[in-house]
Amino acid sequence: MNLNNLPSDPGCYLFKDKNNIIYIGKAKNLKKRVKSYFNKRGHDEKTQRLIKEIKDVEFFATTNEVEALILENNLIKKHKPKYNINLTDSRRFAHIIRTDEDYPRLLVGRDKKIKGKYYGPFTSAEYRDQVLKLLRQSFQIRTCNKLPKKACLRYHIKLCSAPCIKEISKQDYNNDVKNAEFFLKGNVRKLMKKLEKEMKHYAKKLIYEKSRIIRDQIYALDSLREKQKVETEKRYDEDIINYIIDSNTVYLIVFNISRGVLATKSEFSFDYTKNFLEEFITQYYAQSNIPKEIILPQKLKDDSIKDYLEKIRKAKVKLNIPQKGDKLSLLSLVKRNIEISFLRENQMINSLRQELNLNSNPNIIECFDISNIRGKNLVGAMVQYKNAKPQKSEYRRFRIKTVYQIDDCASMKEIVYRRYYRIKKELKEMPDLIVIDGGKGQLFAAQKALAELEVKAPIISLAKRNEEIYEPGKTEPIKLKKDSKALKLLTKIRDEAHRFAIKYHKLLRSEEMIRE
Repeated sequence: MNLNNLPSDPGCYLFKDKNNIIYIGKAKNLKKRVKSYFNKRGHDEKTQRLIKEIKDVEFFATTNEVEALILENNLIKKHKPKYNINLTDSRRFAHIIRTDEDYPRLLVGRDKKIKGKYYGPFTSAEYRDQVLKLLRQSFQIRTCNKLPKKACLRYHIKLCSAPCIKEISKQDYNNDVKNAEFFLKGNVRKLMKKLEKEMKHYAKKLIYEKSRIIRDQIYALDSLREKQKVETEKRYDEDIINYIIDSNTVYLIVFNISRGVLATKSEFSFDYTKNFLEEFITQYYAQSNIPKEIILPQKLKDDSIKDYLEKIRKAKVKLNIPQKGDKLSLLSLVKRNIEISFLRENQMINSLRQELNLNSNPNIIECFDISNIRGKNLVGAMVQYKNAKPQKSEYRRFRIKTVYQIDDCASMKEIVYRRYYRIKKELKEMPDLIVIDGGKGQLFAAQKALAELEVKAPIISLAKRNEEIYEPGKTEPIKLKKDSKALKLLTKIRDEAHRFAIKYHKLLRSEEMIRE
């Protein structure tokens, strides 16, 4: 690895271990930037780990820094290096989607896998569902996956215009969908005027039924507008970005402001590095809409990022670092949201680490529960929490295969064994803490499963009656105060595991009743 062969041009550098690309960065001067990793001292913890793993360096020279930024994003998307910021763990809010179909539908989605136009995202699930329900009902938009051969109940109760049986022309149906999109775009006043004009038009022609339908649409939209309190004084969108660094982790939130109204927020957490803000902005806006103005807490070190954003947006972008006024207040509001969203959860995790005397924070916790009634439909469930938040995609259900009567301990041993046998086989990451719903017996059974697999992971059980915590090798349980942050986190996770197990048990019982 001869660093003297590196050029002094701008470009991208790729750090590699024995087999894989582990980090991709961009530089104004490749030789200076790469050498700085090895010549300078006082690197942050993450960078120190990175340097220890570097075995080789590759590079791509570019003509300028903007080209380097674009190339950097393309390379990161392609190779997904482990030391680059990973935005896949972000907590994003759902959009409302207008599908690309002959007779479009309105759906809810988080990942942009469905073809169509995306509106949002929405911070409030309740408000999003309210908007979706109102727009579907008001404009009688279909909800069926495929057009049926005959009209369904929704048509008969006047919730669908029934394009399936040609009760409405394609042109009129698509006009209703466009009206719904007017609302989603925030053009509420324009939509209201349009509908009022249509209502008067049909009334003059004595088509009172159509005029009445449009009148009801106006009432419904006006009611929703009052709840939303839409202001359209601003003609442009803006983003506000702020962060807090705690225990070598960056907690960052982006507020998306649409025409002066908070539309949504996106939350991220990742390891601290020296240029994390610049790296975040280049990655985030490679996959998100770039607004006219971005409000930041500090000036960026890299001037080329502004050119990069403008090249993608194909229009001017203002990077604003406010010193006073409303925009500075917005930055403070974002920071307050970070404290609410992240630091409270961190306190719970830190408290749990201290109470259980763990070597590190239990960022990933998995909890197991058993459910049965009189020995029938024996099932188990596991829930996973990451950074004190449920990871529902990682939830697992188990139908007990080796136990044929009520034996919670044997059932617990089976599901714990099956879970970590698969995790070990697939070489996936083990949790930082395993929680068993039960007492000493269930804990001992789970321990036996881990021992047979030669899996070492911190494990405890939580008994429901007195919320006592049992640890391996200790006869006396730990009794935490009722207001303990650690206990609140454990009971929340345990209750979620119980809920998930009961839900699966009810599902099997229902299927059994149908078969009978």
